[in-house]
Amino acid sequence: MKGWRECKLGDIAEFKNGKSRPSDFEIGIIPIYGGNGILGYTAISNYLDEGIIIGRVGAYCGSVFYENRPIWVSDNALFCVPKNKFNAIFLYYFLKNMDLNQVAEGSSHPLITQTLLNSLDVYITDSYIEQCAIAGVLSSLDDKIDLLHRQNKTLEGMAEAVWRKMFVEEASSKWETKTIAEVAGINEKSIGREYSFAEIEYLDTGSITEGMISQYQPLSLKEAPSRAKRIVRKNDILLSMVRPIQKHYGILKNIKENAIASTGFAVITCKKIDPHFIYLLLIQKEMTEFLEIIAEGSTTTYPSLVPSDIAKIDFLMPPAALLALFSAYASAAWDKIDKNQSQIRILSQLRDALLPKLMSGEIRVNA
Repeated sequence: MKGWRECKLGDIAEFKNGKSRPSDFEIGIIPIYGGNGILGYTAISNYLDEGIIIGRVGAYCGSVFYENRPIWVSDNALFCVPKNKFNAIFLYYFLKNMDLNQVAEGSSHPLITQTLLNSLDVYITDSYIEQCAIAGVLSSLDDKIDLLHRQNKTLEGMAEAVWRKMFVEEASSKWETKTIAEVAGINEKSIGREYSFAEIEYLDTGSITEGMISQYQPLSLKEAPSRAKRIVRKNDILLSMVRPIQKHYGILKNIKENAIASTGFAVITCKKIDPHFIYLLLIQKEMTEFLEIIAEGSTTTYPSLVPSDIAKIDFLMPPAALLALFSAYASAAWDKIDKNQSQIRILSQLRDALLPKLMSGEIRVNA
C-alpha cells in the first residue's frame, strides 16, 4: 500500500533498559513502572517525559503501557521512544498489536531484549498524518473507557463514604451484632443434573477485579472447566477465596440466566439485608487485610479462605429505616455503575476489533 513499508522495528524505535527501583519508593509523585504497570512513586525520573514501557521478563513479559509524563522505569521493563518523528501514541498501539509475549525468548522464563526487539520485521505506515489519525481513533475510545472507569470509581467512592458515615462513624453500640451467616447464604446453588442450559456465561476469578467485570466467557457446559459450578443471580456478591489482597470481588447486576461463577469465589446471596451494605463491608481496606491474614494462615498451597471464614464475620445491624435509606441511594449508584461497565465492555471490544485492522492497513483512516 502507498505510504506503507517493511522495515526492522529498530529502524523506527529506540529501546533502553530500566533501572533498579529508586530508594525513595512511595515518596514522590512520579510513577515507577514495572512489567505489570505502576509499582509505586518516586521524586525523580530516569527517562524522558513521554514514552512507552514494555514488560521485559516473567509473567508480564510483553505488556505495553504509555505515559506522557515523567516516569521511572524499573529493571524488569524496557523503555521505548519513537525515531524519525513517528507518533508515540501510534507506536504504543502498534506494539500492543504485535503481542510481544509471543516472540519472547525462553519458555519457562520468557525474556524480551533490546536485540530481539530491534531485529523484528514490521510492516508500517511512514505517514505521520496517518499515524496521528489512527492514534486519534484508538485513543478516543480509550479516553472514553478511562472516563467511564473514573466515573465508576467516583460513584463507588461516594457510596463508600456514605456507608462509612452512616454505619461506622455514626454507628450505635445499641445496634444488634449479627454475622453474615445470619443475613445471607453462601454458595447456595451449584450446577446439578437438573441444570437446563447447555451453554454458560462463565466468570473466573481473574474476570473481575475491584468490582469491574472484564468479560463473561461463553462456554459449552460440556467443555467448561470443573470449577464452573456456582449458579449466580442479580445482586449476588462474588469474593475470591484465594489471595484476598488481589481484590477479585464484585456485585452482580445485569447478568444472564446462564451466568456461572467459579468455585474459586464465595457467592454471597443477601436475604435479610441490602447487598450493597454487605459488599461495602467486605471490600473495606481493613477487611481485605484481615481476610488476607486469615488466608495466609491456611494450610493450602496458596493463601486461601473457606466459606466459614466469610460466614462468621460480624457487624452491627443498623435499623431498618436507616438501611432502607442507604439501599435507595446505593441501588441508584450501582445501576449507573453497571451501565458504565456495559459501555466499557462494548467500547473495549470495538477498540480490540479495530486495532489489528488499523495496524495492518486493512482499514484506512481519512486524515
